[in-house]
Amino acid sequence: MMANAHETKGPVAPALIIDSGSGGLSIWGHIRRHTPWLPTLYLADFGFYPYGDKSEQEIETRVRHIVEQVCECYPAQLIVVACNTASTVVLDHLRARFQQPVVGVVPAIKTAATHTKKQVIGLLATQGTVRRAYTDELIRDFARHCQVIKVGAPDLVQWGEDWVRGRSPDMARLRGVIQPFLEAEADQVVLGCTHFPLLKPFLYQLAPDINWVDSGEAIARRVAYLLQAQQSEGGEESTSHRAFYSGDKQDSEWERGAMALGFSSAEQIAL
Repeated sequence: MMANAHETKGPVAPALIIDSGSGGLSIWGHIRRHTPWLPTLYLADFGFYPYGDKSEQEIETRVRHIVEQVCECYPAQLIVVACNTASTVVLDHLRARFQQPVVGVVPAIKTAATHTKKQVIGLLATQGTVRRAYTDELIRDFARHCQVIKVGAPDLVQWGEDWVRGRSPDMARLRGVIQPFLEAEADQVVLGCTHFPLLKPFLYQLAPDINWVDSGEAIARRVAYLLQAQQSEGGEESTSHRAFYSGDKQDSEWERGAMALGFSSAEQIAL
């Protein structure tokens, strides 16, 4: 059903987590574990999905618009841009526009390069992230001593969406995607799209000797640090987690999937 606009009530203002789809749910899971007292609002912007196909100007305009709209109805104390593509485009704009802290996503190349024992690491991401100059800068800054195998895998975005809706990926096709890492004997592979950690159980099933690295833990620690003064005001037993999604059509499968993950409600919202 369509959500009505009203302020979230309670002693602790929520954190707003946004993505063009379900990928940010992987970030939300880490945040929930690190700050169980913190209410959250999750927005899957299916009305503009996927961000990776849009120009930087389109992404900047859209994300600023939806943050303004959501925060007007549901005042948030912190904003998490849970999308690699959007983070490279909008963080400075949002920080200039909003008083709340804004946290973004950076591919965990530094983490992988620090922990590799073979000096061979991988990057599994969307084609846009693989080609982006920002990614090359991260590799130069933190993984200069490593061989870096880059694989663009747009299919995994949809497979992550399918998983939320109760469907498993094609394991043979998934193995084909990660084959370059197996052949190179990489011991650390960075999941450079927030959709991809949703598939971690399947990745470990196919390649248990690889450490599949994502940014979720680091983001959750950052959120916990920024909001540590609020912790005493919240109570885990009264914490609410609300999921919203944009788009023209009701998505009952996604609503059920979000509820199964632990949201107290999942609703379509007009933006």
